[in-house]
Amino acid sequence: MYDDTNKLIVFQKAHQLVLYIYNLTKRFLADERFGLSSQIRRAAVSIPSNIVEGKGRGSSKEFIRFLLISRGSLEEVKYQILLAKDLGYIHEVDYNNVKVMTNEVGRLLNGLIKSVKSNQQTN
Repeated sequence: MYDDTNKLIVFQKAHQLVLYIYNLTKRFLADERFGLSSQIRRAAVSIPSNIVEGKGRGSSKEFIRFLLISRGSLEEVKYQILLAKDLGYIHEVDYNNVKVMTNEVGRLLNGLIKSVKSNQQTN
């Protein structure tokens, strides 16, 4: 099922977001390694992980449920990256890059949720 999932653009974009977040959080203060850095990384990894898990469940209802969880994790990342900016851990340009990426992943997630729901209703 993973091979099918990694063809989804939303998965690819979410994976790119995770890679960006990992590189970004490497620059956080050492004492944040188990704090905010860890939280952001966990939330970011949760986004594509839930896409994969939901797709692997084999039912539209379960897929939608996991896509909604993924969307919730995306919202966590949005807040946590704002907090990192406000604490001075990241620069404005990095914040804006993440903001663009999260907005795109959110748009794609919403589109996929809508599509799966629509297909579910026609079947």
